[in-house]
Amino acid sequence: MRIEPYLFFEGCAEQAAHFYQATLGAEIVALLRYSEAPDPSICPVDDPDKVMHMNLRIGDSVVMGSDGNCSGETRFQGFALTLNAKDVNQAEKLFGLLAEGGQVQMPLEETFFSPAFGMLADRFGVPWMIHVES
Repeated sequence: MRIEPYLFFEGCAEQAAHFYQATLGAEIVALLRYSEAPDPSICPVDDPDKVMHMNLRIGDSVVMGSDGNCSGETRFQGFALTLNAKDVNQAEKLFGLLAEGGQVQMPLEETFFSPAFGMLADRFGVPWMIHVES
């Protein structure tokens, strides 16, 4: 058994998938549009090219997502995706890439539990914690 997060990007899922592909080396395993559904009436949005479901492999993990209801307002609250970097250099690189266009909540720095730990929300509002194990 394993837990895989499912994120509702509210209209920008495809852009997020390409961003994670460029920044984290994510592999887009699946990207299904509403227009590909056998029953077009299940499309809750006006744009049938929006993402009904996607599956991204990031390292050994899978993150799933969709455009949700395309409200344009993402509300990622009460959780964070944690990215465990192999060393401080990798943590610095990933933190910088994810923070671009986003908001740093805690700068990447040495803590009592890690040689590098920081928190941010990326340009899509997804909260991340970057961590190097001591």
